Amino acid sequence: EAISWHLKQLLNLPDEKTRRVTFNEITKKVVQESIQAPRNIDQDLVDAQQARRILDRIVGYELSPLLWKKIRRGLSAGRVQSVATRMVDDREREIEAFQPEEYWTLDANLTGSDVKKLPFAARYHGKNGKKAELKSEAEVDAVVHETENLPFTVKSVKRTDKQRSPSPPFTTSTMQQEASRKLSMTPRRTMAIAQQLYEGVDIEGEGTVGLITYMRTDSLRISEEAMAAAKEFIIGRYGKEYYPARPNHYKAKASAQDAHEAIRPSNVNWTPEMLKKDLTGEQYRLYRLVWSRFVACQMANAVYDSVSVEIEAGEHSFRTSSSSLKFSGYTAVYEEGRDEEKEEKESPLPALKEGEVLGLKDFSRDQHFTQPPAHYTDATLIRAMEEQGIGRPSTYAPTVSTILDREYVIKEGKYLRITNLGRVVTALMKEKFSDIADLQFTAHMEQKLDSVEEGTTAWKDVLREFYGDFDRDLKQAEKDLEGTRIKVPDEVSEEICPECGRNLVVKSGRFGRFLACPGYPECSFTMPLVVEMPGRCPKCGGRIMKRTGTSKKTNKQYTYYCCEHVNSKDEANRCDFMTWDVPVKDDCPVCGQTMFKKAGRGFKKPFCINPNCSNFLPEDKRGYPRKKAEGEEPAAEDGSKEQETGAEEKPAAKKTAAKKTPAKKSTAKTAAKKTTAKSTAKKSTAKTAEKPAAKKTASKSAGKKSKKTEEPAAEEA
Repeated sequence: EAISWHLKQLLNLPDEKTRRVTFNEITKKVVQESIQAPRNIDQDLVDAQQARRILDRIVGYELSPLLWKKIRRGLSAGRVQSVATRMVDDREREIEAFQPEEYWTLDANLTGSDVKKLPFAARYHGKNGKKAELKSEAEVDAVVHETENLPFTVKSVKRTDKQRSPSPPFTTSTMQQEASRKLSMTPRRTMAIAQQLYEGVDIEGEGTVGLITYMRTDSLRISEEAMAAAKEFIIGRYGKEYYPARPNHYKAKASAQDAHEAIRPSNVNWTPEMLKKDLTGEQYRLYRLVWSRFVACQMANAVYDSVSVEIEAGEHSFRTSSSSLKFSGYTAVYEEGRDEEKEEKESPLPALKEGEVLGLKDFSRDQHFTQPPAHYTDATLIRAMEEQGIGRPSTYAPTVSTILDREYVIKEGKYLRITNLGRVVTALMKEKFSDIADLQFTAHMEQKLDSVEEGTTAWKDVLREFYGDFDRDLKQAEKDLEGTRIKVPDEVSEEICPECGRNLVVKSGRFGRFLACPGYPECSFTMPLVVEMPGRCPKCGGRIMKRTGTSKKTNKQYTYYCCEHVNSKDEANRCDFMTWDVPVKDDCPVCGQTMFKKAGRGFKKPFCINPNCSNFLPEDKRGYPRKKAEGEEPAAEDGSKEQETGAEEKPAAKKTAAKKTPAKKSTAKTAAKKTTAKSTAKKSTAKTAEKPAAKKTASKSAGKKSKKTEEPAAEEA
C-alpha cells in the first residue's frame, strides 16, 4: 500500500485518477478479475507502514551508535531483534538453572490367554485408584515386592474411535517452521524459494505461472473457489469417503491481520509430480510441502482404533494402550512434523477381556531424570515469537537472520544458543531500555500499530507517545555510561593451546568465529572453531567434532568430522576416525551406532556406516561423486588432496553454473554426465594436464567442471 502511495506522490497523480489493484496469486484469471475491481489507496495502511518504519528507525538509528561506543563496532539494536535475542537468552538461563529430578518407570511384562501368548507391557499407574509417581528405586522395589506374587487381572477394556484432524493451511510462520523441520531450510531460504514460486516459474505448455498464493500472511482463510477445486480433486483422486461432510474452515487468531489468504497452490490440479521437471530441487520440495498441506487440510479426519486397558494387581493398577490406523483420511497425503520426534512406540495388544487373568513374565524398571526445556531452533523461535505477538509475518525470517549475523546468537546443529556478546547486549538493554527489551511492551506496540492500520489511532500519536520515554532513557543511559566501555567476556573452550598450554578462547573476525590463544601477543596461535556434533565415534565411542581446515595450496577452508581423540597426546587413546559425512542424532535401529548423512544443502537420508550391520549402506550407494584416487582420507593438519583440488576449482564451477539458463537445465545436466564418463578414462593424464589447462581461456572451464564432479568438493563436506 505504501509503495502505491509513494508512486502516486512521485508521479503527481491526482486522487481521482489513482486506483490500486490487489491480487493474491499471479495467475491469468485472478489478475484479470482484479483489474476489473480497482479501489482507492487505503491511507490507514499507508500510515501504519509509515509509523512502523519511523519507529524502527528511531530505535535502530539511536540505539546502535550507543552499542558501538560502549561495546564494539558493528552491533545493532532493534524493536524486534532485541526481544528475539532476549528470548534466546532467557531460554538459555532457564536451561542453566534447571535442576533435574529423578523418577522411575515400572513396566509389567505380561501375556494373555490367547493362543500365541503375545507379550505386551503395562505401565504402573498408581495405588487405590490414585495416580502415583515413583521417585526412587526403593519405591519401585516396594511395588514389585507387593505385586510379584499377586494375580494380574484385566479390570476394564475400553475401545474407542479416535479422530485426528488435519493441520490448517500454511501461514508464513507455520510454513517457515515446517520447512525448517522437514526440509532443513532456514527461514530466509524458505522465503526466497517461496518468492520464486509466487512470482512465477516457466511451466511447459503454460508459460510463466505463479504456483502459490502470496507468502506473507497470518490468515487461515481460503477462497470458496479454491475449496471447490480441492473438493473436486480429492473426490476424483481419493474417493468420496476422503472428503468431509462439510468443508473444513479454519479460524485465524484474534490478532491476525487477515489481509491475504492462507498460503496454498494457485491451482490444486498442478500436482508436484507434474511440475517436477520444470522446478529446481528446492522449489519442488517446498511446492510439494505447500500443495500437500493444502490438500490435506480439506480432507476428512484420520480415524484410529484405540484400546485402553486397566490391569489390577491387588491395590495397584497398571495401564496400557494401543492404537491402529482404521481410516487414513488426510494422512494419505500429509502429516505435520514435530519438533521433538522421539515418541514411545505402542506395542500391539492381544484380544483381552474384562476379568481375564494374565501371566506375569517379569518387570522392567528404568531410571529417568526430568529434562530441561529444549534450546530454540529456527522453527520453535518463530513459533514463540508468533505466540507472544512479537513481529509480523514479514519480519520473522529477517529477525532470525539478523541476530545470527550480529553473532548475538549462534547455531549449533539446528539449535540456537546465546553468545557472551548477546548476553552483554541483552543485559544492557534490560537495564537501560527495559521497554524495548520487554516482551509485553513489544507485543503491545504491535497492537497499537494494528490499530493505526484499522484507522482507530492516529499514527503520529503512537510515535509521540513512544519517543518521549525513549529519548529520556537514551539520554540517561549516555550519562550513566559516560567514560565506560563494557567488556565482552571471552568464551573459554576445552581446546588447549599446543604452544603454551592455555585454554583457547573464542574470538570473532571478518570471516566469523575462531579459536585463539588468550596469551596474545606472547602467543599468537589460532585455529578454526571446533563444534561438538550429535552421536558417538563408531570406532572408540568418543565425541564427534566438527572441524575446519585450510588448504595450504589454495588457502580455502573445508569442513570434516572426526573423533575428539584424533590428536590425543596419549597414543593409547588416539583414534583415527574421520569422515566428510555429517553425523545425525538418530542411532541405527539395528546395531545402535550413530548414523550419518551425506553433506550438502537440503534433506539427505541418514545411513548406517557399520559394515557388520544388516542396515549398512555401501559407499557406492551413498551418492558420493567418484573419487580420483583410492585410500585418501581427510587429514586434520593440512586436508586431503581431493579437498584442495575441489576448493581450487570452485570458481570455475561457479562461472560455468552462472552461464546456465533455466531453459537449458536438463541439457546441461546430460552434458555434465557425458563429460564425467569421458574424463574417467583419462584419470591418469588429468593431473598433469590440470596446470596448463588453468592458464587457457575461459572456454575450457567445462573440462574443469567435469573433473570437479569426480572429487568430494570442499563446500559439499
